Amino acid sequence: MMEEVKEEISTLSVHVPNIKVTEVLKDGDTLTFLIVSQKLSGTGEYHVDRTYEDFEWLQQHLFSQEDEPGIQGVIFPSLPAKAQVNASAKVMKQLGFLALGEWLPYCKALEIFLQQIAAHSILSKNKAVEIFLTSSDPPGRQRVKKNIFNRLSQAVEERRKEGHKDVDEFFQTERHHNLVLTGCAKTAAEKFLDVVQSEQKIAVAYGHFSASLHLCVETGEDPDKQAFSKTCVKLSEVFDSMKKNMTSVAENNMNTLGLGLDLESRCQEAEKEMLFRRTCKLVEVETARRNAEKAKPLKKAAMEEAKKAVETEFHHISGVAKQEVARFQAARVEMLQQALVQWCEKQLLTAKESADQFTQHLHAFRGMA
Repeated sequence: MMEEVKEEISTLSVHVPNIKVTEVLKDGDTLTFLIVSQKLSGTGEYHVDRTYEDFEWLQQHLFSQEDEPGIQGVIFPSLPAKAQVNASAKVMKQLGFLALGEWLPYCKALEIFLQQIAAHSILSKNKAVEIFLTSSDPPGRQRVKKNIFNRLSQAVEERRKEGHKDVDEFFQTERHHNLVLTGCAKTAAEKFLDVVQSEQKIAVAYGHFSASLHLCVETGEDPDKQAFSKTCVKLSEVFDSMKKNMTSVAENNMNTLGLGLDLESRCQEAEKEMLFRRTCKLVEVETARRNAEKAKPLKKAAMEEAKKAVETEFHHISGVAKQEVARFQAARVEMLQQALVQWCEKQLLTAKESADQFTQHLHAFRGMA
């Protein structure tokens, strides 16, 4: 599995890399996630249980920090889509890798989401984060109104602004790169998911063939039938080993590179949303400037004041955004690199174990000759 995000300066009472989503409990259609965080003092752990609605509560609180200068320039960690016990085909497709593997990848994705928030120099200062990780009370039962991202969802109607030329070459270039990488990351994740699902189907087919070979086993004293039955049994063992090998290969793919590609895709989308928020604010600045230029004498002062306010906000957003892009690029490259390295290590180990098994099967067949 991918290593946790590195801890930065934090105001929290927990050790960021040791925030773990250890288990998921099912009660009917309700999923509850168990979160364990090591206390920064080193004297114990916090154990809390949270539903998906609690994660949404946390996300909403982070989105609504309108008193934090430049908050719209933050690349918010991406919360995975809601998992369901009996998910529809649409939900399964939306979750991709996170819908496979008995909840392990999904728990890991939630774990990384929390670690990224807790390691963030701005987001970790929000009291909601400390409450979420340490309080035994369920915060998600208290609803909050969506704010910044309510406007963001409304901004779907303003997609015409997406192609608006930027005044800063840095952001214009970053928007172009992000557009390309977002498409590539999504395609790579989808294609690799196809590979894993094909491997899972092949593993099932091996299992069926292994079981079917036992139907050929016959009893009796006939030496030919006995030899044929022994061969079928040994072949069944071989195909059972092939099934286990292919299952391991699929699990390795899913829990390393698969999870990494899923995270990469969601991270690119998160950066895209931030860049779009900044572009919308740029359009707002340009509109305010035009209004101030055209304002009649009676409204001139008010329009100039409004222009200065939106310019100041845009300046803060751009300053935070530049820092965020640099941090984001370093973090995502490191995490994708970890996923690739762990993918190779896991598959190499599986290949060695399988080679040893098949060697034993080969010796057994030679002994039957």
